[in-house]
Amino acid sequence: MRIWLLASAMLLAGQAQAAPAKAPVTGEVALTFDDLPGLTLTADQAYVDRLNRDLLRGLRRHHLPAIGFVNEGKLEEGQFGKQGRARQIANLRRWLKAGMDLGNHTFSHESPNELGGAGYIADIAKGEPVTRQLLAQRGRKLQWFRYPYLETGAPLTVKRQISGWLGQHGYRIAPVTIDANDWLFAEPYDEALAQHDKARVKRLRGQYLAYTERTVAWFQKASQELFGRPIPLVMLLHATRLNADTMDDLAAILKRRGLTAVSLEKAMRDPANHTRDDYAGHDGIEWIERWSESLKRPLPWDSWQDPPKQVEQEYERNNQDRRSQP
Repeated sequence: MRIWLLASAMLLAGQAQAAPAKAPVTGEVALTFDDLPGLTLTADQAYVDRLNRDLLRGLRRHHLPAIGFVNEGKLEEGQFGKQGRARQIANLRRWLKAGMDLGNHTFSHESPNELGGAGYIADIAKGEPVTRQLLAQRGRKLQWFRYPYLETGAPLTVKRQISGWLGQHGYRIAPVTIDANDWLFAEPYDEALAQHDKARVKRLRGQYLAYTERTVAWFQKASQELFGRPIPLVMLLHATRLNADTMDDLAAILKRRGLTAVSLEKAMRDPANHTRDDYAGHDGIEWIERWSESLKRPLPWDSWQDPPKQVEQEYERNNQDRRSQP
């Protein structure tokens, strides 16, 4: 979800730094990682290789199943040097070897608002050949799709055009019911590492983990109020160095919140995760908010907290710096 969406969606949000609510006795969460083989500030193949190895080691160390959503545009030769394509594909193989799943996140990570229905469908199809082949080599099939930016198409005719094509081609939609905006923290974190700024690295990690725990607690509360019971949640994360470096901490957060990691397949067996989605706007919003609109039930926005302003400003400054480069 983009920063400007956060600002507009949270007009009623409080800014108090309250502690997370008491964890429920039990709960389940599916961990999903977007933008494989990696979301990084710079095109450094060794950096991408390392974050994948470390991320997978952390997931396996804590016995956390996960699925990674692939942008096959990131596999293109030239982006990371002459051997880039082979090494990027090797990272996808690492995920499967580690027992994880893979899904389609489109080829280029573009928006349906920009490409239109037909163009977006073409981008989905372009983003599947390598991932499909790698899964087939292990006797598995490509079945999961995640919308970049959580944008599902607008107006309703475009949304239905895209979702109809996905259904006809055997895809299942991976919803998002926990979004802690990890991507917002990840880019400043990459920059701090590159600058060997240990104090900033430590500060960003602390801000990220504190915000993540508060946000997980909020989505637990929101889903409980929406459905009257805990539901299996689906957490949006990204394949970043930040998540690789904090996997032990993230596992500890899930444990404190009473959440057991399960596969996306298992989480999607709950009928709540198939609630009708009537939203057809241009903005990308997560599914708890979509279902709130469909069910006409309010969410506890008064207890929501935006990400730290300091981090938002650091992220925006990085983007402005890149846009100003020739």
